[in-house]
Amino acid sequence: MSSNKNALIRYKTLDKCLKNKYRKYTLEDLIDECSEALFEFEGKESFVSKRTVQLDLQNMRSEKFGYEAPIEVYERKYYRYSDPEYSIHNISVNESDLKAMNNAVQILKQFKDFSMFKEMNGVIQKLEDSIHSTSQKSIIHLDKNEQLKGLEHIDILYESIANKRVLKILYKSFTARESNIFTVHPQLLKEFNNRWFLICLYKQKMYNLALDRMESIEADEKLQYIDKDLDGDEYFKDIVGVTVSESMDPRNVIFWVDAGNAPYVKTKPLHKSQEIIKEDGDGTLFKICVQINFELERLLLGFGDSLIVHKPRKLRVKMEEKFKLGSKNYQHLIIPDEK
Repeated sequence: MSSNKNALIRYKTLDKCLKNKYRKYTLEDLIDECSEALFEFEGKESFVSKRTVQLDLQNMRSEKFGYEAPIEVYERKYYRYSDPEYSIHNISVNESDLKAMNNAVQILKQFKDFSMFKEMNGVIQKLEDSIHSTSQKSIIHLDKNEQLKGLEHIDILYESIANKRVLKILYKSFTARESNIFTVHPQLLKEFNNRWFLICLYKQKMYNLALDRMESIEADEKLQYIDKDLDGDEYFKDIVGVTVSESMDPRNVIFWVDAGNAPYVKTKPLHKSQEIIKEDGDGTLFKICVQINFELERLLLGFGDSLIVHKPRKLRVKMEEKFKLGSKNYQHLIIPDEK
């Protein structure tokens, strides 16, 4: 169980004890009550230290979590709330808090038809009811497409990563003639450009498999799961997209963008490493440090004639060849007569 979940159970237990008017609780009593509560929840022996409970009481007294609980020690050894009507579950919220919570609810509502968020429907409804949320239209709109093929796989993939299960995936890539079974150790889920990918270990190498190419998934209980303990922020830090090479070092990619489009690149960097080398009236020279992959090439090509790659040379030549082939396609394009 996560430390956050442990803490919530302890706070709830302490709150129950401190507002109990019919029993006196010493620090040792509170420790025992918290240990018992964790035991009941987890089904195994859990010992809570004296330091942990003292820190919990300190946090409840402070503004850290917004409780500011009126905890007092009386008769030099017993703990209780000085206000007998107080409870951490009776925290009052002001108009600003209600507005912020309502905005959060409106954002959550956009996910409630999304497969892995369906179980949130009841929670969202309770939030709306508890903060008296109106049926206002959402001001913030997130780009999503619930009809994307492969979304039905997210639940089982998510659960398999969380529970560390090996999977057998029947998969057919765009280039394959037939479907193949991949026995993989799922590690991360990644969304990019409105498509979802599974980052997994396959035959001792890391792969990304598109969810929309998966035909079926089943657990393989016979194999022991290999956990690569991936941190998504660290794993994807040197790339644009999802394709990570374990053997490729990031390269400095220097590119020029004309004056009409440079503001878009400035305000929405292609990568977090982006920096400006120089700029003038004609345009701006940028630099990013990334692995060169398919997604980066697609992104750069998308700027058309408003972007020129300067370095590395191999990427510049590749971009030039693609533009030449594209131009050639248009020169030989035969358009059928319109009916």
